[in-house]
Amino acid sequence: MPRLVIAATAALFLLSGFAALVYQVLWVRELGLLFGNTAQAAALAIAIFFAGLAAGGWVWGRVAPRVRSPLKAFGFLEIGVAATALGHFFLMDLYHAIYPALFSAADGTDWAVIALRSGLGALVLFPPAFLMGGTLPMMGQHMVRLTGRLATTGTAVYALNTFGSALGALAAGFVLPPLLGFSGAYTLAIGLDLGVGLAAVALALSTAAGRNRVRDSKEQRRRRRRIPAQPAAPQPTPAPAEITGGLPGALIVLVAFVSGTATLGVEVLWTRLFAQVLQNSVYTYAVVLVAFLLALSLGSLAANALARLHRPAPRHVLLAMLAASAMVTAASPWAFHAVTGGLSYVGAGASWLEYLAAVSTVALLIMVLPGILLGVTLPYLLRLSEATNPEPGEILGRLVAVNTTGAIVGSLAAGFLLLPWLGVSGSLLALAGLYPAVMVPLILREPLSLPVRLGWAAPATAAAVTLLFVRIDGPAATQIDSTAGEELIELIEGTHATAAVIERGPHRLIRVNNFYTLGGTGALESERNQTLIPMLTHPKPRRVFYLGMGTGITAGASLLFPVERVDVCELLSEVVELAERHFRPWTQGLFEDDRVTVRAEDGQHCLRHADTEYDLIISDLFTPWKAGTGNLYTLEHYRTGRESLAEDGLFVQWLPLYQLTEKELSSIAHTMQAVFPQVVMWRGDLFADGSIVALMGTEEGVRVDPDAMVDHGRALADNPALPEDLLRAVGLRFYAGNVGTSNLFRDAPLNTQDRPVVEYEAPRSQRRVQAGEDTWMTGSRLGLLYRELLEQTPPDQDPYLASLQRDDHGYVQAGQHYYFYNVLRLNQRRDLARTQLQRFLALTPFEEPPPDPESPETRSRWEEGR
Repeated sequence: MPRLVIAATAALFLLSGFAALVYQVLWVRELGLLFGNTAQAAALAIAIFFAGLAAGGWVWGRVAPRVRSPLKAFGFLEIGVAATALGHFFLMDLYHAIYPALFSAADGTDWAVIALRSGLGALVLFPPAFLMGGTLPMMGQHMVRLTGRLATTGTAVYALNTFGSALGALAAGFVLPPLLGFSGAYTLAIGLDLGVGLAAVALALSTAAGRNRVRDSKEQRRRRRRIPAQPAAPQPTPAPAEITGGLPGALIVLVAFVSGTATLGVEVLWTRLFAQVLQNSVYTYAVVLVAFLLALSLGSLAANALARLHRPAPRHVLLAMLAASAMVTAASPWAFHAVTGGLSYVGAGASWLEYLAAVSTVALLIMVLPGILLGVTLPYLLRLSEATNPEPGEILGRLVAVNTTGAIVGSLAAGFLLLPWLGVSGSLLALAGLYPAVMVPLILREPLSLPVRLGWAAPATAAAVTLLFVRIDGPAATQIDSTAGEELIELIEGTHATAAVIERGPHRLIRVNNFYTLGGTGALESERNQTLIPMLTHPKPRRVFYLGMGTGITAGASLLFPVERVDVCELLSEVVELAERHFRPWTQGLFEDDRVTVRAEDGQHCLRHADTEYDLIISDLFTPWKAGTGNLYTLEHYRTGRESLAEDGLFVQWLPLYQLTEKELSSIAHTMQAVFPQVVMWRGDLFADGSIVALMGTEEGVRVDPDAMVDHGRALADNPALPEDLLRAVGLRFYAGNVGTSNLFRDAPLNTQDRPVVEYEAPRSQRRVQAGEDTWMTGSRLGLLYRELLEQTPPDQDPYLASLQRDDHGYVQAGQHYYFYNVLRLNQRRDLARTQLQRFLALTPFEEPPPDPESPETRSRWEEGR
């Protein structure tokens, strides 16, 4: 083929791989939004996608040798991918219409829910994935033109497609969603596939026409010279695989399956390791995925180079690659700890670009060499297959189908069986054991005497048995800061996360993935305030929903009220287990009370399918830059929340201002304003630093009830004689202002599922703050916000406070003065602080200032600096 045609064909296949990874990233996210952002939902989406690829590779691989123009067939497959992917828009609308009814019909039965999700997921993912699976066999059939070029050309084609996938993952993680939105990115992928398909068909037609002209010209010259046509040369009968250096087909299939199982299993486990040292945003996940795909692509190029060698024998090269893969996989837990300094946070204190460079460097150091070795095996099997002179498309399709089937098994086994059973290090050792295990039948097929074969097979067998069945202690799964008096109580390496209960001095806390503290007894008062403050404002809080649980301290505080039903949904099952075992003394009977239902499930999914309306929906504190968290601040989620509220109900969104800049806070506030007729802000504490606030969304006309505050306060204290003015002052000092009547956030961008501003901006903001280029919404900056809220809507003009008396307005002002007092005192401005304290006391019935606020050190936060 002319070089220009080859280059054009290669470019088309590169774009095909690019679009495929864009689809995969977007499909996993979309099904996560529909079924819940759980490990099971993500695994289901990937399994369906891979199943489609495997089935497509097998079917279209068998069809490829019988197709007259494989390039044209490739083009039609790409057009088919675009058409079936386009149906996604219509099918998702249908899903949203019928899924609630079907989910209700499943009645929470595990097998019925799994069947429902599998069926709906397959309807969206399987058809385009099935067509995608045929693109490699068709392209291989087209490109491998000469007998004996299967290995070199086939490996090059595989490398090209994998490199395109790496570029697609990079674009889907960094560029396309912020630039085009998710629907725009998806439309671009469809357009690319359609363009690739049409271009491939056109290229096939033009090259066919060119070949016909050349053939006609040759035929005319032959006739003029009267040269008889040469009969076709007889095709040689393929020699047995053992004689030509190949392997029997059954062994090739076995190696392809084991390679897929180990490679995808290792990817799942490496991703968990990286979760212990990164910010775990959409960007860092993209970096890890890109590095892994790049390593696999380089592995294919290495296989291409090895395929050109005549010595050593291909069987021996394969054995060497399998042995090397076992060694690097087994060593990877220790290598990871060495590179990261014992699970230290990567890029601490770095700016955004410096952080990305640090993460990329670590990812490449850890994954490139092992990834190359893991990526060599599958494409190199083409070298061992060409001994039997197979059809290129058929062997490519068969190998990809078997390898992808193994990948499904490996990813599911690593995530749901090995991790909970053996932990990350033990799981990597077990997967490493698969390589020497598959080496044993290869060694026994060698043309050597039986004693020699057994002698070589013995160490491989011993290595496989040791790695698979002997428990070897690996490096620590989480960091423990002994200098801060920390002591590990219990550790769970589960399906969703690595979670630990840690004692730090007199306090107990839960830490997830090494750096995220999920709450603890050191912030007992403020954690309970997340329930007490909103429930004190509601006259009859009977039905309460919690989105997120953590330690259970916040949700447990609801049982201090005469509630009838409390539903709690916590995404991480590991956290539920740890909270139930280690935090019972502080959760008011949360895990024993018949009124309470605790589910280890995605909170959004729980709320969408709840069978009742709630008086309060309380959304916990979440790390805003963590991948998936941004969905909890979207327009669509707040609409679901509003639809789930009873009359006069309250939607309470708690926000960690020590993890938000003005940009993210403004976007969240504006998004809530776009949904709820009234949005007000309550303080969760009066800390000078590390503050939290609640954005409370209500229907128009809902007012704070000061009498309810008094009644609830007396009931909580079991003291009906407590002064009314004291109880009003205690509650109203936490009111910050009316967000809905202010103009502070109206120019901020809306945060939607299609354009998730928070998810893509919060990681950048975190790095800017760590580098000293920006600040969180704490301290004096937060004080200015409080002041602006009350200046724009003074208490006596605030419709939410219409039921208050004149003195009550002073209690609201007093809370602001007390916050200023704490900020000034923290900044050593004692004279000014004293003035603010005097104003606070003058406006309240307190005879002396409240006790110093507790330290927020064990509150939910990301402990990068520890």
